[in-house]
Amino acid sequence: MIVLLDNGHGGLINGEYQTKGKRKDWGNGQIVYEGEFNRAIVNGIIEQLTDLKIPYINIAPEYWDVRLETRVGRANKMFGHKCFYLSVHSNAGGGKGSEIFTSPGDTKSDKIATIFGEEYKNEFPNQKLRTDFSDGDLDKERRFYVLTKTKVPAILTESFFMDNFEEFKTFLTTREGRQRIINYHVKAILRVQKELF
Repeated sequence: MIVLLDNGHGGLINGEYQTKGKRKDWGNGQIVYEGEFNRAIVNGIIEQLTDLKIPYINIAPEYWDVRLETRVGRANKMFGHKCFYLSVHSNAGGGKGSEIFTSPGDTKSDKIATIFGEEYKNEFPNQKLRTDFSDGDLDKERRFYVLTKTKVPAILTESFFMDNFEEFKTFLTTREGRQRIINYHVKAILRVQKELF
């Protein structure tokens, strides 16, 4: 199995953020850029997958904001291989907790998302997992481009809210918080490999 890792949005180049919006500035130098966070999580996942000898491809290693069409095109070159697409994000909009998204319909992506949800709850038993069980499973379904245009199973994780100060200071900007987010993703990947591939 090959994990196709997508760190959403752009990163920082010479201290300049590459994506309009997708940040939260709390003042006094307290700021989080979603693209930087996404890259830190993906890099941590890559480090562990390398140690575990689990193959992966970083879909968007560049620090500029790679177009969605380009990301999906790179992923679709792996169609026919045992793989899945994992897009890593942090949320905004005044909420609390984390979410896992798939495209509409019942697909292998739903089974992958369920494993990720279970591992999230194992790692964060006291934190909210925002779910939608209306179709029988925990993931939320949306027509996000990277979920509907990929030819391989695909999920998108939203780890906590940038504009929730408690989550910002506890999970999104601390070494320990980020490591726990990385750990839950890696534990889920190991289960996906064992149970679904």
